[in-house]
Amino acid sequence: MSLPGTPSQTVGPFYSIGLCRREDNELDPNGVELRGTLYDGKGEPVPDGMIELWDAASATWGRCGTAEEAGGFRFRVPRDAAVLEVLVFSRGMLQHERTRVYLRAGDDEVWRALDDAQRARLLAQRDGDALVFDIRMQGEDATVFFEQ
Repeated sequence: MSLPGTPSQTVGPFYSIGLCRREDNELDPNGVELRGTLYDGKGEPVPDGMIELWDAASATWGRCGTAEEAGGFRFRVPRDAAVLEVLVFSRGMLQHERTRVYLRAGDDEVWRALDDAQRARLLAQRDGDALVFDIRMQGEDATVFFEQ
C-alpha cells in the first residue's frame, strides 16, 4: 500500500519547539547586549521569528527566538566585535534572509560598497550600555539583505 506524500508548506512557525531549551543567545557572557525587534512588511513585530548571529572573529554563534508579543530579540556579543553576520528566519519565508550588523562603522569591502542610507540601516545604535539593531523585512526603511 502506498501513502500520499506530506504536503509541502512554508517554514514555521515551529521555532519555539526547540529554541529555549538552553541559552544560545550569549556569544560572550561578558560582552555587550545587542537587542532589537524583527518587523514584518506592515511594520508589525514578528512574534515567532528566529535570529542567528555569527561572529567570524571569535568563531562564536548564537540563536534567539523573537518574543511572543513584541517581536524582540537579545544577544550578548563580544565587545570588540566589529561586524556580525545575521540570518533571519520567519513565517512565510521559504529561505532565510542574510544581512549584517555593524557594531561600529565598518572598514571592509561590503561597508564601502553601501551608500550612506544602507550603512545607517546596518549600523547598531547605542542605547546606554546596550546596542540596538532593528530588522525590517520590507518597506522604505527595510534592512539591507544580501544574496545567499
